[in-house]
Formats: sequence, C-alpha cells, structure tokens
Amino acid sequence: QGVRGLYRGMAAPIIGVTPMFAVCFFGFGLGKRLQQRKPDDILTYPQLFAAGMLSGVFTTAIMAPGERIKCLLQIQAATGETKYSGSLDCAKQLYREAGIRGVYKGTVLTLMRDVPASGMYFMTYEWLKNVLTPEGKSVSDLSVPRILFAGGLAGIFNWAVAIPPDVLKSRFQTAPPGKYPNGFRDVLRELIKEEGVASLYKGFTAVMIRAFPANAACFLGFEVAMKFLNWIAPGL
Repeated sequence: QGVRGLYRGMAAPIIGVTPMFAVCFFGFGLGKRLQQRKPDDILTYPQLFAAGMLSGVFTTAIMAPGERIKCLLQIQAATGETKYSGSLDCAKQLYREAGIRGVYKGTVLTLMRDVPASGMYFMTYEWLKNVLTPEGKSVSDLSVPRILFAGGLAGIFNWAVAIPPDVLKSRFQTAPPGKYPNGFRDVLRELIKEEGVASLYKGFTAVMIRAFPANAACFLGFEVAMKFLNWIAPGL
C-alpha cells in the first residue's frame, strides 16, 4: 500500500483532534475548579486524578465516533474489500445501517479507556512538573525541555492504563453486528481464551513510541498557548 497505508484512517482523528483536546483541557480545568474553594487552592494528587477523569468523560462524546470510523478504515484493507471510500462515507453508511447507535458503538469501552487514563495523564503531568521545578522557582517558569519531558512521560503513563480497554474497544467496534451481545465481557472472554492475557497489550511498543513525542508536543503547545492568551488577555 506504500507510505499512504501508514496513514489510513487519518482524516477522522485529524478532524476531531482539535476540538477533542480543547474539550479535554477544558474538562480538566473545570474538574479542578469544582474542587477548589478558592482559585489559588492547591489540589492533592487524588483530586487532580479526579479532575482528569472528568476530562475523559468530556472527550468521549467526540472520540467515540472518530475511533469507530478510524478502526473500520484501518482494518478495511486487510479484508480485501473496499466498503468505505473515506471517513465521511463510513459515517454515512454506519448511520444508514444502524442510526446514531451504529456511529457511537463502543462508547462504553471508550469511557472505560479514557476516564482512568485521563486521570493518570493529568495527575502524572502535574506531579512531574512539581518534581522537575527547581527549589525556589515557580512551576510556571519550567523550561521547554522539562515541559517536554513531563508531557512525554505523562503520555506513557496514560497509555499504560489505556491499552487494555483500547484493545477491547477496537475489537468490539470492528466486529460484525451481533457478534458480542454482552458487549466488552464477550470480547474479553474471547480474547483471553484464544490469545491469552498478553493480547490485551497488543501494539504496546508502537503505542509507546508514539506516546512520548506526541504528548510532549501536546503539553508544550498547551503551555505556550496559555502563556500567550494570558499575555494578550490577562483578565479573560
């Protein structure tokens, strides 16, 4: 399939990634504010974990359809049948066949993946920022290399939690209708029976290779954006 084969199914996550991360960081900020009595209250790590979990709930509404479409497009080539011409065509066909439930198939598993993983993601990032801040300095003054390191490691911790439910989600979302009547329990039972517990960590190496640079860039982008917005609109 050439180099283009490596980017199969890319349109759906690209369309969803900007609003998804906006909603993700908004959810985390909201989760923090809901637990603070005063704006300058310092939250404990369990409270940061809870705020991160809220962000996972927020992002699922955007992530679930995109994940479903992405998975279907990625396995299409392996079947030898070209059923979908692209992301939009895939979404139309799913809606035509099963309505909105067809588009959102796998939402519960997406929640099972993103809620605890997002909690770990943000808690780990905040913890690493504190660890990496020199004594007597402010967390807001962290250097770019330290932000990149904290963000990259947070991504690794995030995916260490997310991979097992992600494997179950992908298997469920790409299964023929009716194959798993009891949802993720049937998927889990079949996967462990046929391929063993190690199958829950399929793709571990590839995911980890991606996790560090992608999330390092994500958090650096967020920190730079926040500093810029605070500079142009400090009272917003």
